[in-house]
Amino acid sequence: MDFSFSEEQQMLQSSVSKFVQKDYDFESRCGLVDSDNGFSKEHWQLFAELGWLMVPFTEEDGGLGGSAVDLMVVMEEFGKGMVIEPFLTTAVLAGGLIAASASEEQKLQLLGPLMEGKLQLAFAYSEPQSRFNLADISTTAELQGDNYLLNGHKAVVLNAEAADQLLVAVRTAGEQFDRDGISLFLVNTNTAGIAIQSYKTVDGFRAAEVRFDKVSVPAANLLGEAGKALPVIEKLIDRATLALCAEAVGAMEVTYKKTVEYTQTRKQFGVSISKFQALQHRMADMFIECEQARSILMMAAMQLDANQGIAPKAVSAAKSRIGKAARLIGQEAVQLHGGIGVTDELDVGHFFKRLTTVQFLFGSTDFHTQRFSRL
Repeated sequence: MDFSFSEEQQMLQSSVSKFVQKDYDFESRCGLVDSDNGFSKEHWQLFAELGWLMVPFTEEDGGLGGSAVDLMVVMEEFGKGMVIEPFLTTAVLAGGLIAASASEEQKLQLLGPLMEGKLQLAFAYSEPQSRFNLADISTTAELQGDNYLLNGHKAVVLNAEAADQLLVAVRTAGEQFDRDGISLFLVNTNTAGIAIQSYKTVDGFRAAEVRFDKVSVPAANLLGEAGKALPVIEKLIDRATLALCAEAVGAMEVTYKKTVEYTQTRKQFGVSISKFQALQHRMADMFIECEQARSILMMAAMQLDANQGIAPKAVSAAKSRIGKAARLIGQEAVQLHGGIGVTDELDVGHFFKRLTTVQFLFGSTDFHTQRFSRL
């Protein structure tokens, strides 16, 4: 079986890699993290001009193909620079939900501006009590005339502060844990009754608590069939999980390489610590974990492409394996760097924070291990 990238994928990889190396150094990223927006609008517009925002979408929707392997190529390179721009939340997750569930008219209104870099989105699905159960939704939407009234609380909504519109998973029927009765609505963030409390996460990204108090939304803003949104949500969360895993693989590669480089320059007892056999073994383990993670990532991406985007067992296998690798590589990198490894001045500590967050986003390592076992 041929695992090599196509010529187009190699060009895409080269394009993203050059951007990260030339325009996304560690100091620049730190500046963006501390800025008012939390990311660069200029970079976002560049993503649109280079066609990267079209990568997650099919040609029928105006994109470049939409394969999971293409998405993996982009996200792995983004991971090497800890790119802070909301590509995952806006283009992959929210954009993917629109492509999968919206009407043709809604797609025309939303996907074009998104791919042109003119529309920011966020997906509000998780609630304080729900943890990783996508069916645990207590936020409600009640039909009153031609509008729905939304009430509830969504937690850790990535990119909510910068979003122009929110995709909100709500319950229009049934009880809190029922799989049926979950619907998707498109809601403008400036609608009366919405309260957004934004904060910076431990890895430098932005998230928010979003509360809905009698928020009136036109019935025309419903995406897809009422009460039947959960299978679409599960499919797109799995796709986002794969993208996150690809980002983690890129971050792990840089982390272990920087650790090897540091041990070659750091001297103890008159020799570089890379000469110590015990440390050589630990760095060899880091390399092996990274390569195993890359292999299972490729397997999951190919499974998604071969099964019309539905491969939950493969995705959980990848998330479980990569989560364990992220923990080992991140912790070993910090320990082998010593005290400097946890300072804000060194990028290794920031890679460690991102790799730690990756272990819990879209389902923890333990959650996906158990899900794999069930499947």
